[in-house]
Amino acid sequence: MKMLDVKNLNVYLKTDEEIVHAVRSVSFDIEKGQTLAIVGESGSGKSVTSMAIMQLLPKNIVSYSNDSSIVFEEREILSLNENEMREIRGDRIGMIFQEPMTSLNPFMPIGEQVAEAVSTHNPNISQTEATKLTLAMLEKVKIPDAAKKLNCYPHEFSGGQLQRIMIAMAIINKPDLLIADEPTTALDVTTQAEILDLMLELQREMGMAIILISHDLRLVQKYSDMVCVMQNGQIIERGETQAVFNNPQHPYTIELLTPIPANLKQPLPESVSTLVQANNVDVDYILKRSLFGKPKKVFRAVKNISLALKVGETLGIVGESGSGKSTLGRAIMQILEYRGNIEFADKSIANLSKADRKTLKKDMQMVFQDPFNSLSPRLTVGEIIGEGLAVHYPNMSKNERREKVMKTLEEVNLSPAMINRYPHEFSGGQRQRIAIARAIILEPRFVLLDEPTSALDRSTQITVVELLNQLQKKYGLSYIFISHDLSVVRALSDRVIVMSKGEVVESGTVQQIFDNPKETYTQRLIKASNL
Repeated sequence: MKMLDVKNLNVYLKTDEEIVHAVRSVSFDIEKGQTLAIVGESGSGKSVTSMAIMQLLPKNIVSYSNDSSIVFEEREILSLNENEMREIRGDRIGMIFQEPMTSLNPFMPIGEQVAEAVSTHNPNISQTEATKLTLAMLEKVKIPDAAKKLNCYPHEFSGGQLQRIMIAMAIINKPDLLIADEPTTALDVTTQAEILDLMLELQREMGMAIILISHDLRLVQKYSDMVCVMQNGQIIERGETQAVFNNPQHPYTIELLTPIPANLKQPLPESVSTLVQANNVDVDYILKRSLFGKPKKVFRAVKNISLALKVGETLGIVGESGSGKSTLGRAIMQILEYRGNIEFADKSIANLSKADRKTLKKDMQMVFQDPFNSLSPRLTVGEIIGEGLAVHYPNMSKNERREKVMKTLEEVNLSPAMINRYPHEFSGGQRQRIAIARAIILEPRFVLLDEPTSALDRSTQITVVELLNQLQKKYGLSYIFISHDLSVVRALSDRVIVMSKGEVVESGTVQQIFDNPKETYTQRLIKASNL
């Protein structure tokens, strides 16, 4: 019997400029105990579909066609009022969101937050009983020392642990359906496997159905029974997961399943000079201060790390969540305080004059993980890309800036006609191209790429990797590429360092690391990536 039956779902979203037909005549169903995956690129309508099922889309901007239908356990969701929907949401249907840090209250201990999910739907339960159920559930999702962690706040947990807490909140009322919207995107490969293994284990135990929304086809193939492929708001292919993967019919599905090339790089000559040198770098986070402001409790996130990056080289940095990858990157970019010495072009950054530091800011650029949050929604693409020109070239005229922006848009394979559009009008892949354009317009010598492809589907990842490779060849750029996606690191890097708990555990060429890893930790990372 169908637990959820979605028929001819058409979702319209009102923006300032227009009404967007975000989901177009989508139909699918799911039975008890099944896992249905919905895949597609950013902006394809996956998350809008799930938010429509949960009725979480803002009422003032959403509308549905008259023949749209979402039937859950014989009740028409689209006919329910908010009070009726609240009884279902978080009780009969649970949901796990992509980014737990934005879904959890930073000012409330996690024990209270999970217990609140119980008491909201069970008003007669005592606080003692709610806490008891919370502890049992935190232990079930494998939070270490769960009893001691009840009074801890979200910032005290790793990304993987936060996602476990989100799962606990979503399933504590034993829902019949769990919607997991990109539940592992921000996690490393070993933690991804642990989280999805946990979800399947709980599914078997509780008999719930799961809708898994993801752009990671490797995970979809391993963990789902059925799959729907979405593009431009429509389902363009569906079927049993293995059948679709073994014999895709639609050109877009075939494109999604194309693997990233093993390695795109040509070896660098031995004589190439070093551009970035880090020696004995430590980074500490102060967790607690004394009454007089002195550090009382310190966590060392990066421990005595040294590295060198040559001109025109790409150095990949990989490791599990919490290994210190991004912290090291931010220290190199002078965003975080550090101990040790970091040199750029044979000059210690700490000793640079004010004028040299301004030049350094132009020569060192960064592309962030999330193209949705790193671009200002209030600025046009032209203003975003050209912002740095106004700072570093104040004498450049407005027309010259515009010409430079249009030329840079062409460099990243976007139309110059897009210059007056806003970020929300672009797909995830296009937004990341805009972020890359913003970085390269200043003609830097070094770009730090912090998880720049993790929010993108496989076909878009390939185009971004090829673009980065082309720009590197053309301009002699040096990259540090931080990622938990080992296939992308293998394609783009010359050398790789592997980090764990703030330390480098292994380093070498791409061939040495991927073909003959020495350390058990590295072997485990590669095995989890199915490379």
